[in-house]
Amino acid sequence: MRRLRRTKVVATLGPASSSRTIITRLFEAGADVFRINMSHTPHDRMRELVAAIRSIEMEYGRPIGILVDLQRPKLRVGSFSGGGAMLDKGTTFTLDAETAAGDGTRVHLPHPEIFAALEPGHTLLLDDGKIRLTVQEASKTRAVARVDVGGKLSDRKGVSLPDTVIPFSALAPKDRSDLEAALEAGIDWVGLSFIQRPDDIAEAKKITRGRAAVMAKIEKPQAVSRLDEIMDITDALMVARGDLGVEMPLEKVPGIQKQITRTARRAGKPVVVATQMLESMISSPVPTRAEVSDVATAIFDGADAVMLSAESAAGQYPVEAVTTMNRIAEEVESEDVYHTLMQAQHAQPEATGADAIAAAARQIAETLELSAIICWTSSGATGLRVARERPQVPIVAISPNLSTGRKLSVAWGIHCVVAEDAHDQDDMVERACRIAFKDGFAKAGRRVIIVAGVPLGTPGATNMIRIAFVGADAAPE
Repeated sequence: MRRLRRTKVVATLGPASSSRTIITRLFEAGADVFRINMSHTPHDRMRELVAAIRSIEMEYGRPIGILVDLQRPKLRVGSFSGGGAMLDKGTTFTLDAETAAGDGTRVHLPHPEIFAALEPGHTLLLDDGKIRLTVQEASKTRAVARVDVGGKLSDRKGVSLPDTVIPFSALAPKDRSDLEAALEAGIDWVGLSFIQRPDDIAEAKKITRGRAAVMAKIEKPQAVSRLDEIMDITDALMVARGDLGVEMPLEKVPGIQKQITRTARRAGKPVVVATQMLESMISSPVPTRAEVSDVATAIFDGADAVMLSAESAAGQYPVEAVTTMNRIAEEVESEDVYHTLMQAQHAQPEATGADAIAAAARQIAETLELSAIICWTSSGATGLRVARERPQVPIVAISPNLSTGRKLSVAWGIHCVVAEDAHDQDDMVERACRIAFKDGFAKAGRRVIIVAGVPLGTPGATNMIRIAFVGADAAPE
């Protein structure tokens, strides 16, 4: 199951892809990580999906990542007496703490924390941004706003606040319950929505306690403005373009996508580009030309992974969507301009021995035209450092920890093999060559470069490079 591309594919599971048969086909088509959206998945169903993925993993002998996406706090208006009301441009509309049914002049907003944070001049976006209000007066129980963009507002439509930092946790009680259940099921990544500040990630990490890695979904202007601080504490980023396009002008989203992608690359942390990548394939067996270009742009930017949402979860062509994503990635990465861009966007290594060794490994491998870079990695840090360099040669990460292999499944270019840790340096070299040969990364007579930490098995101690020949005896007996 060696992939012929470096960019990974994340596929969301749902009604169209909930059986073990379809999940297997998605994996064979190219899915490296499976996403479970807890907005629509009860705990029992989540456990069934995890069990199905783990059985496929065992069958194919390759680590598969599982990302559980938490629902996030839902901010919604109350109900209207007639099920909805028309808001006319230029009129005044009030959101208040009164529980009575709304009309064309007011509606209940059951979120006192919003009233506490609103200030005159702040923008309120209702129903996915279709209606836009500007706050004129704000108190602890009401907000009077001017309707800048009108329309019909129905019961329980969502509220977005692009200018407002809301003083509450990014984890609602449901999210905490979902997170604990997911951790007990043994998932690998937690997608954290509604990030406003680094403290939101710290809160989730207190619960995970290293049992899963945290992926911060960047979908609010407040998160974009504090991106460097968030980057310091999170394990990975997701460019969540859906809500980002609601809370910010759509024309700003492409630039923000590039900003987030390059920031993550400099930090050596995985970044996933998500939302509407092949949206038309929900109902069509082929994508639009613009969608293909969109996916290609994310790959040219050096994203670690691209993600399918409704295309694989609820669409009519889930396997075709993954197949298409796989083909686009293979084609883009075969272009000379792709390698030119990876080189042009290359970040300088940090002033640490581990980063210097990772950078040297890439340079040596490319100068000597070696077959692969082999990383012995316990925690995954060595593999991520080498992936940060975006080498032209394949990366093989050998880890004694299955959990490490699963987490690395979202990282660019890493083919992870779970194997017993090396006993000594000779064993390390011999087995690295054997694995490179067996998995098709190096032929007999070719050379590979091995990166590891000595003493062996010490997490984060990347301090050794060795070039080795793959002998004829590397072939399994």
